[in-house]
Amino acid sequence: MSYLKEVKRITTTGLQSMKVRGEKIAMLTCYDYTMATLLDAAGTDVLLVGDSASNVMAGHETTLPITLDQMIYHAQCVSRGAKRAMVLVDMPFGSYQSDSAIALASAVRIMKETGAHAVKLEGGEEVLESILKITKAGIPVMGHLGLTPQSIHQFGSYGLQGKGEEAAEKLIKEALMLQEAGCFGLVVEKIPAALAAKVSAALQIPTIGIGAGVNCDGQVLVMQDMLGMNNEFKPKFLRKYADLAEEITRATSAYVQDVKQAQFPSAEESY
Repeated sequence: MSYLKEVKRITTTGLQSMKVRGEKIAMLTCYDYTMATLLDAAGTDVLLVGDSASNVMAGHETTLPITLDQMIYHAQCVSRGAKRAMVLVDMPFGSYQSDSAIALASAVRIMKETGAHAVKLEGGEEVLESILKITKAGIPVMGHLGLTPQSIHQFGSYGLQGKGEEAAEKLIKEALMLQEAGCFGLVVEKIPAALAAKVSAALQIPTIGIGAGVNCDGQVLVMQDMLGMNNEFKPKFLRKYADLAEEITRATSAYVQDVKQAQFPSAEESY
């Protein structure tokens, strides 16, 4: 019996159970069918169709330019490849901040058109009305506090968030607020590890950290970063599990050389 036939789909209640029993949650970003099949088969619990596609797939400097239609396209691709993992979709900038009715319409489109299982929103009190509107419609929502990349121009940098007693208290307050609003989980990004531990202990819902220490209930990384596909990105929190930038360059160079020297295809590779 194959691995995928032995396990059930990861759900919001499944993630909650993992927190209760102390099993860490492994999340990675994903944007296409082929990688979804590989990451899913490797046992990844949650595939996040991140608005980081704006950076790593489209080459933009920030996450702001990506559209709802583009996020839906990437989510459709990932949903087709994920058999076990939960598929979680970032709601892009502009699809939920201005009006809760627009937020609900955006979330409904994502759920109806992609086959995904949940959406993720950045922000705290300022997006509470949108979160309430979406959760009341029966759509699972994951929150996101700390460094919220869609607000990068407001922050001014990608620096550490939640520094100082006042900022820490505000973050904990908003985390509890999001839980009360019905969020099934919370991403905490680039905050002190001690603060992330306090948030995780204070919440009944699971926390997913990125640059937030080991005491979160799970971790998330951008797939391309984890696989070493971008040698220029070297934040402190990143651990590279492969060096695919070097391997892809090596393999491609070998292919180009073989083609140039008429070494490919060989007689055995020809019809």
